[in-house]
Amino acid sequence: MSDHATPITNQARWFGYAGLAPQFFILLYATQGAENLWIGQAAGFGYAAAIFSFLGGVWWGLGLNNPKAPRWLFGAAVLPSLIAVAAFLPWVWGFEWPIPSLIILGLGLLASPLVDHAIARHMELPDGWLKLRTHLSTGLGLSTLALCLL
Repeated sequence: MSDHATPITNQARWFGYAGLAPQFFILLYATQGAENLWIGQAAGFGYAAAIFSFLGGVWWGLGLNNPKAPRWLFGAAVLPSLIAVAAFLPWVWGFEWPIPSLIILGLGLLASPLVDHAIARHMELPDGWLKLRTHLSTGLGLSTLALCLL
């Protein structure tokens, strides 16, 4: 690690992991009777979409903050928001929802650390970044997909 990269702080790590709690509580709520299932799935979609979009903002910020950022990073940074909105449209139009949309978001979240690893080939990331991102995206991606199995 060079003098320019800073390690992930304990505070950032704990708040990151705390960000998994809402989806876990939503998943628990959705298992508490048939009347809670659709509400839980809709809430889980909303939370996953918000965090997926936030992730794009994080990538955007990384790109703005480093002259070594790859040129493709800004395009990749807008994709999570576009995917989240596209996954929401079937519900708006009255098509089958939320299972296919939850699958799209869950898989997108699971794949997102691949972008972080690609970024790391071009620029230095904070020490512990890739591990934290992998844990958080795996936790949120799997809990989002679990909402499909109820």
